[in-house]
Amino acid sequence: MRNQENMKYRKRTLSIAPMMDWTDRHCRVFHRQITRHTWLYTEMVTTGALVYGDVERHLRYDEVEHPVALQLGGSEPADLAKSAKLGEQWGYDEINLNCGCPSERVQKGAFGACLMNEPQLVADCVKAMRDAVSIDVTVKHRIGIDYNEEYGFVRDFVGTIADAGCRTFIVHARNAVLKGLSPKENREIPPLRYAVAYQLKREFPELEIIINGGIKTSDEIESHLAHVDGVMIGREAYHNPFVMADWDARFYGDGTAPKSREQVLKAMIPYIRAELERYGPLGLRLNSITRHMLGLMAGLPGARGFRQLLSDSRRLAEGNPELLLEAAGRLRKAA
Repeated sequence: MRNQENMKYRKRTLSIAPMMDWTDRHCRVFHRQITRHTWLYTEMVTTGALVYGDVERHLRYDEVEHPVALQLGGSEPADLAKSAKLGEQWGYDEINLNCGCPSERVQKGAFGACLMNEPQLVADCVKAMRDAVSIDVTVKHRIGIDYNEEYGFVRDFVGTIADAGCRTFIVHARNAVLKGLSPKENREIPPLRYAVAYQLKREFPELEIIINGGIKTSDEIESHLAHVDGVMIGREAYHNPFVMADWDARFYGDGTAPKSREQVLKAMIPYIRAELERYGPLGLRLNSITRHMLGLMAGLPGARGFRQLLSDSRRLAEGNPELLLEAAGRLRKAA
């Protein structure tokens, strides 16, 4: 059943990209201390992990994360439908299908970016998920495969999936080169072509088009919002998370977000303490959470000392979340 309490979150003006090994539940709770309204996405979870694996381990999250979307990786409509239903039952606000990951491991599973070569299969997957859940089903994809830069390719892909009922498309504005480039190179070498996403919005005005890829500043976000419905930020939000500090006020009209980095650290301490008490030192290490926070002081005097203390294995082994405030003190001394 659709979570009525979270219907107010339908507006996806801003979102943080799903990033493997990075946007786990601890990272998302940390990001939520900086921005209240930005949509958060899980790492990609494969259907196999949910159909045959530990559902709780993969779907557990904190209520503070809302609005939060579950990104799925898969290509079997029945498995995707079952996984989407599990996501809805766990309370996620959106189910997103990954049609953009170019890694060889993902290709071997016949999903990710290679699915763009099979738009009808993607349409069948989307329909199966939409039939199984009442929450939104969205698709994240690239603008082309390998070196095919014809607009008609991505236009026809989006049109086919839209015919299956998908209304929201997250467009990573680069091609995915399936052979010869690593995932990292695929985020850097294929040129960004934002105009393709803009053209999709003009051709499909009834669809929600969200742009992704290489966007770093609030001014850049604002310029893109003149052409599309939303902006998704990836690595900049992870490496320089306080870039999100003005988003709520600037893009959502809400000025209640924390005003300082130290406020963010203080807000994380009760969460860290509760997690450590819940799972114990053998079940959860402090650095599982603090590793996501190393970029919080990026650009400030003393930032290096902050990172060093939060990377000190001896101090982290003590399991004391007050280490965050001690690390912040290094910046005050450097100022």
